Amino acid sequence: MERILERYERCSYAEKALVASEPELQGRWCDEYGRLKARLEALQKSQRHLMGDELDMLSVKELQQLEQQLENALKHIRARKNKLLFDSITELQEKERELQEYNRDLQKKIIEKEKTKALTQQAQQEQQGQPHAGSSSPPPILVQEPVRSLNMRIHQANGSSEEEEATRPLTSVNSSGLPAWMIRPVMER
Repeated sequence: MERILERYERCSYAEKALVASEPELQGRWCDEYGRLKARLEALQKSQRHLMGDELDMLSVKELQQLEQQLENALKHIRARKNKLLFDSITELQEKERELQEYNRDLQKKIIEKEKTKALTQQAQQEQQGQPHAGSSSPPPILVQEPVRSLNMRIHQANGSSEEEEATRPLTSVNSSGLPAWMIRPVMER
């Protein structure tokens, strides 16, 4: 029986302590609520200012502070954007290098296949008793270098003036693939 009474007293004492501390706790919660509400209003007001709203009531000093905040924010935004662009450029350059390497490998394989094909054709022609030089089809061209034209001035003896010579294109190419300056003397004879 004594144990039961002791437990009863402990529970009732704990309940009394809880009820006694409840007004203090409610007071603290009210204070915290007031502080949080004021902070929320200040943040909303600051957000409106940053968005360009309600600027009429701000002083010059406050406007300068707002401008400084916006400039700092823009610096951070630009730095982040530049970092992302730089990372993207670096990634694309790496992809370009990989593709160029892959392209070189493919070109090497094509050249090797053309060489092998040319050698097998030559071997077949030799087995058939036909020499390579006497064949009706020309040997395949393995690698064709680009032809660069020379800008040379040729003086003709046909009496044309130098103005006509200057206006005539020297690097024009005819159907045979030769520059005009190489075949002009042959055609005029």
